Amino acid sequence: MLETMQSAFVGLMSLQHLTYMLLGIVVGLGVGILPGLGGIAGMSLLMPFIYGMDPVSAIAMLVGMVAVIPTGDTFTSVLMGIPGSSASQATVLDGYPLAKKGQAARALSAAFSASLMGGVFGAILLTGFVVVAKPLILMFSTAELFMFAVLGLSVVGVLAGASIVRGVAACGLGIMFGAIGAAPATGESRFDLKLDYLQDGIPLVIIGLGLFAIPELAELMRRHRPIASEATLGSGWLQGVKDTFKHWFLVLRCSALGTFIGAIPGLGGGVVDWIAYGHVVQSSKDSSQFGKGDIRGVIAPESANNALQGGALMPTLLFGIPGSGSMAVFLGGMVLLGMQPGPNMVTTDLNLTYTIAWTLAIASIVGAFICFLLAAPIARLTFVPFNLIAPAMIMLICFAAFQARRDLTDLLVLFAIGILGIFLRRFGWPRPAFLIGFVLSGQVESYLYQALQFYGWGFLQRPGVLIIGALAVASLLMAVRSRVSEDGALATGAQSGVQAPTEPAGGRTRSERMPQLVFAVIVLVLFVYGVASSYPLSFLGAVFPLSTSVLMLFFTGFIVWKLVRGAPGHSTHCDQEIAARVTNSHDGSSIWPSVGWFAFLFGMTATIGFILSLAIFITAFLVTRTKIGWIKSLVYAGTCIGFMVTLGHFLTLDFPAGVLQRFVELPWPLK
Repeated sequence: MLETMQSAFVGLMSLQHLTYMLLGIVVGLGVGILPGLGGIAGMSLLMPFIYGMDPVSAIAMLVGMVAVIPTGDTFTSVLMGIPGSSASQATVLDGYPLAKKGQAARALSAAFSASLMGGVFGAILLTGFVVVAKPLILMFSTAELFMFAVLGLSVVGVLAGASIVRGVAACGLGIMFGAIGAAPATGESRFDLKLDYLQDGIPLVIIGLGLFAIPELAELMRRHRPIASEATLGSGWLQGVKDTFKHWFLVLRCSALGTFIGAIPGLGGGVVDWIAYGHVVQSSKDSSQFGKGDIRGVIAPESANNALQGGALMPTLLFGIPGSGSMAVFLGGMVLLGMQPGPNMVTTDLNLTYTIAWTLAIASIVGAFICFLLAAPIARLTFVPFNLIAPAMIMLICFAAFQARRDLTDLLVLFAIGILGIFLRRFGWPRPAFLIGFVLSGQVESYLYQALQFYGWGFLQRPGVLIIGALAVASLLMAVRSRVSEDGALATGAQSGVQAPTEPAGGRTRSERMPQLVFAVIVLVLFVYGVASSYPLSFLGAVFPLSTSVLMLFFTGFIVWKLVRGAPGHSTHCDQEIAARVTNSHDGSSIWPSVGWFAFLFGMTATIGFILSLAIFITAFLVTRTKIGWIKSLVYAGTCIGFMVTLGHFLTLDFPAGVLQRFVELPWPLK
């Protein structure tokens, strides 16, 4: 054990490891600053770059990003009252009022200090848990690991918002998308529509960016205004640090709370900040200033949401169950690097487990210090109109997606998944549930196949399987009692003692429910297709997708029935657009013109190639959406193209060539 720790520490301190960790930290802070993107989209951006890398270096980059995104998203929460991600919503309640009082610096420094302590605390508990869990994990066979994966699927009820049925259906849809391609047991093709691209399944990076990045970018693009209005930080940097040390016991309690919640698969960052905030409100003798600018309302959620990362890594590394949406992408990255989560992480790969835990601690410290040093310039970035940032973000997303297969179809599938993500977001079908279903799909099926091979159906009678199955049922029952929305707010706020935002409703009339109904019927048809396509396959190739499709027909059919005959306000009714119009939360403009810009770029790419299309897209977007003029637009576009060409040169990457570009280039001696 000591030799393993020593080996992990030596590798941790290498220049290569620290360099890649720092790169992940920088990217993570950049993603955290942009509201709405969060860890899933950020880690999906990094995923293409880790292929072929040394596993330890790649993990260093991923862990560096995981550690600092909850720190970076504090900027938007404090400075503009917009949660940077689902884990920083509660920070808004007191952080933003402090900023309006001229104490933004105090709020930020307290948040960074609490984040540092929470991250280190979570890493320490992760290290200790590995030692305790080792003998327990080695007792598990493939049968128990299968049930653990089922347990991971069962906790999507926590992510389901007001409608658990909708959450389970979203998870089932993710499972079916994850089953596209060759069956693990037999190699039979499933759901590939006779397309060569789909024979190997849809890459995880496409799913992550399509579901999360494109819908959020499109939503932000339709707001024709700066993200924030004032660029003042005020004073109080030292005071914020003193506040954190003054309330050290609060930091300790909330860090422990965050680690525990993170270790519960599926619960994740969506609820931890509200529970921590509710705890500090309920445990304080004087709670009169909460919501008006109480520094404790910043310290509690920030220490909890950073400690959560250490807790979320426990089930991810040791059982292969993603503790959150971003951990689902992290799990996919491990598989991409050839690492198998589970018992190996406490035996042959124990040094890697320690490396991950200690990298998390170091990244939390380094990330917090970088935030202190760069707070002023980073804060100024949040006051730039988002339409100026959007072209660069779209460029990076397209580049990351194209890295998946280096095929033009990558971009077309990205756009299709992006449209799906927009509708899932609009109608309240939880996207993290979809992602967890997608990631665990192959794992559940592989373990099921192995369990059947070793034990037959008798594996269901094993004591460990029965115990874990009971936990899965209990998880669903608990989800019925305490609903959590996709945005992480407690549905009633009763458990936290705080009135958290509720999930938007929609569908007061049948005409208003029609868009939801059409979408639900399309999903129902997809499950019917799943049944029809799975039935002719062999038993081992069909048992998993067929049983999933049949089960999901009941859940989706229930949603369709309630949309047709249910009373107004039923939990299955949800339309973000209707809710936004009622509450005047946006200016009434449609999201589809923003989506049209994506369609314009992808269509141009298919016609004349990526680089030329990107130059035209960026110039046209800036001229029409930002009014900065032709010269500045051309300079912006030229800088982006130069960056892409340089990056492509070092990565020996040929960008997508359109139909016309290929035709024109054929006679030329040089490309």
